[in-house]
Amino acid sequence: MISANVHAETVIVFEFTEEEFKTLKVRKVKGKTKWTLGSNDNGNYIRAVAEGTGSGLGKEVSIDLRKTPYINITWKIEKDLSGIVENSKKGHDFAARVFVVKKTGSTALSNRAVNYVFSSNNLVNESWRSPYTKKSIDYVLSTTKNNLNEWVTVKANVKEHFKKLHNLDVNTLNGVAIMTDTDNSKLKAISYYQNIYFSSE
Repeated sequence: MISANVHAETVIVFEFTEEEFKTLKVRKVKGKTKWTLGSNDNGNYIRAVAEGTGSGLGKEVSIDLRKTPYINITWKIEKDLSGIVENSKKGHDFAARVFVVKKTGSTALSNRAVNYVFSSNNLVNESWRSPYTKKSIDYVLSTTKNNLNEWVTVKANVKEHFKKLHNLDVNTLNGVAIMTDTDNSKLKAISYYQNIYFSSE
């Protein structure tokens, strides 16, 4: 637990180091997204390239949403997926997304998720159920309509979103994952993720 200042506390999810990279769980959809590590003045980041493929990197982590309900994400889309219908099965791809997961049963299929996306075609704060499962909601936090090829930092109240989108009172998260996928659209996407953490305010 790290104190950002006297009043706020933060829980860092991803370090984006070589050591951590070896421990992350790969979630394959189709083929493999190419992940490479880098750094800039704001710290470590991971670069993702997907061309007709899709896979994610996840971490089992317990987040107390009563103490740190806000997820903070810094990300960038270098090449987006403009023109696809993201809430359809054929177009359900995102150049960047961050899943937050709550275990609600004994299998992965029973888990509930909010899928925070950097959309290529929709507007910030739009949301819809995944066309593949009712237990995952896509929620737009950034869009290339506003920000293409530039770093953006966003924040969302995860506890409020689980209540609003799933009608669930969630006190603890069980996992977080990042994913860049183009397996449905067969297009190419390039994105970057940095500074993913939870905060009290």
